[in-house]
Amino acid sequence: MFDQILGMVKEHIGNNPQVKSAIPPGKEDAVHHEIATQVTKGLAAEAGQQGGVGGMLSKLQNAATSGSPVVNAIEGGLVATLGSKFGLPPMATGAIAAALPGLLQKFAHRAYDPNDHSITHDGISDAFSKITGSLGSMFNK
Repeated sequence: MFDQILGMVKEHIGNNPQVKSAIPPGKEDAVHHEIATQVTKGLAAEAGQQGGVGGMLSKLQNAATSGSPVVNAIEGGLVATLGSKFGLPPMATGAIAAALPGLLQKFAHRAYDPNDHSITHDGISDAFSKITGSLGSMFNK
């Protein structure tokens, strides 16, 4: 699951000139990896709070703009981490935060796409159960 999210981050960030230009040269891979890590952990935590994978994905489908509880929960930790770990200025972290709703919405659409088997409900549940350990049973609702 992490590899799929990382691929989506690279694609989404790479196709967004405002975000791409905000990341200092040479830090792209590390920043992409950190974004994917924060998104994966954030989604796992939110799935537990949203009634499982289905509830979380349903919330993400409507996350086209900031303000979604799932987006906000992930965004706060992500912005703080990117600023402290990589020294990214507010312009860069703001551009990445602005791209986050679209990235998360794309993730949800892929999970519901019957023609795209790269992200499935079972795959998400399995990946999240590894992250959350004993809370994994919650994601099979």
